[in-house]
Amino acid sequence: MESKQKRTLILLIGSIVAIGPLTIDMYLPGFLNIAQDFGVLENQVSYTLTSYFIGISIGQLLYGPILDRFGRKKPLLIGLFIYVVASVLIALSPSLEFFIAMRFIQAMGASSGIVASFAIVRDKFSGSDVAKVLSSVVLVMGVAPIIAPTLGGFFSAHFGWRSIFYFLAVFGLVVSLCVHLYLTKVKASDLTSVFKLKPILKNYVKTLQNRKFLFYHLAGSFAMGIMFAYISSIAYILLTLYKVSQEQFSLLFALNALGFIMGGQANRYFLRKYSVLQISYVAGSFTLMFSILFFAFAATTTLSLTVFSVFLVAILFCTGLVNPNATAMSLGSVETNIGLASALNGSSRMIIGATVSVGIGFIESVSLVPMTLFFIGLSLATLLFLRFGSNAQA
Repeated sequence: MESKQKRTLILLIGSIVAIGPLTIDMYLPGFLNIAQDFGVLENQVSYTLTSYFIGISIGQLLYGPILDRFGRKKPLLIGLFIYVVASVLIALSPSLEFFIAMRFIQAMGASSGIVASFAIVRDKFSGSDVAKVLSSVVLVMGVAPIIAPTLGGFFSAHFGWRSIFYFLAVFGLVVSLCVHLYLTKVKASDLTSVFKLKPILKNYVKTLQNRKFLFYHLAGSFAMGIMFAYISSIAYILLTLYKVSQEQFSLLFALNALGFIMGGQANRYFLRKYSVLQISYVAGSFTLMFSILFFAFAATTTLSLTVFSVFLVAILFCTGLVNPNATAMSLGSVETNIGLASALNGSSRMIIGATVSVGIGFIESVSLVPMTLFFIGLSLATLLFLRFGSNAQA
């Protein structure tokens, strides 16, 4: 692939995947306004995050076989259309219950982008090139969590929280247009691919029986669980415990996101000298070490905002190293049903993300301890599954 075509593809895929973090992060600063508008408690608004995670988990499992059967482009455009319509309906929400339901539909549409993006990268690249391309995609999509809270805070403060979802609808339309114009030479429909429930379920089972795929995709899923533990906790920690302003919240959120992006970019450099598995092991080990230290300090002393931020940046930096490599290793272990494998990859991440967000939401605590404990458990699981994957037969 020519370098210009490769850059265009990376920009396009990065923009598609950026829909996820924009949709999750952009409305976080408006939680209090949403709660006041609907006359509910602020923690009840977090159920809109949970419904999104559940929707995007189910949606990816549905889109996997659809992408294998009908190609990459058409299902992606249909999913983006669903996303745009749901975003407009959320902006018009008359109640929190309607909001929660539409977030589920919005996620079902957005899920097409995640599955299609992973599948397209795997279609066009192989080996360590998959990890390199995914690291580049992280750079593009990483702009989203940096600017999302700032944009969301601005829209919420000046035009109301509903304007955030009108913006997301417009963004979805722009991405759809770019997909229509610039996404070319991708896998077309394959009428030989089965599209009946029983064979599809058998293909899912067959893919999960590939032990390398199973363990590596679980390693990546638990690594991303760290990001979800952070996302589910950060608004309460910064706005309530540290009592920062919305402007400070946006800046600190951007700083933490930058740590994740820097990890992805450092990965491209490390791949010149080390294997994908070696980098994942070392980064996973540092994640666990930093998490244990974070917990020890949080449990025994009151952390300053500076020290708190340093720990978060370090942990998210390491996560940014593990995530693209685990994804590359899992997808590299399969040769058929790439869309289905991509769906399992993305769905597991979101299922674990939803579980983590619900778990943190149920814990009534006014400290950093719950988040740091989740960090320890998730990073330990990541290391264990990396070890299982390296020892497994495909």
